[in-house]
Amino acid sequence: MTAVSGSCHCGAVKFSVETDLGPGSSVFECNCSHCARKGLLLHFVSPDQFTLETPEAKLTEYRFNTHSIAHKFCPTCGVQGFATGKTPKTGREMVAINVRCIEGVDLDALTRQPVDGKSF
Repeated sequence: MTAVSGSCHCGAVKFSVETDLGPGSSVFECNCSHCARKGLLLHFVSPDQFTLETPEAKLTEYRFNTHSIAHKFCPTCGVQGFATGKTPKTGREMVAINVRCIEGVDLDALTRQPVDGKSF
């Protein structure tokens, strides 16, 4: 695992993640109404692998449907860099990283796994 950096478009929200996002790494492409509209490509990590580099107060939060996922985004540029919540089966805390917000990731080299979020 390596440390990678991410941010929103304007740079007001910054974070780092300890993970592996090399060629062939899996990311999830959800078809729910939220993820599909934003074009999110998600990579899940445990909270101890994630560090928010800016104050939490700089974030805006959006919840919908079951309200179990806190979608965090920048109130200035509107970009969602990550979300927090619990896994549905085990209830473990997790962070869903929007891979499109991580610097230097070759999106074409990642393996996209479709997720049927419309059915949840």
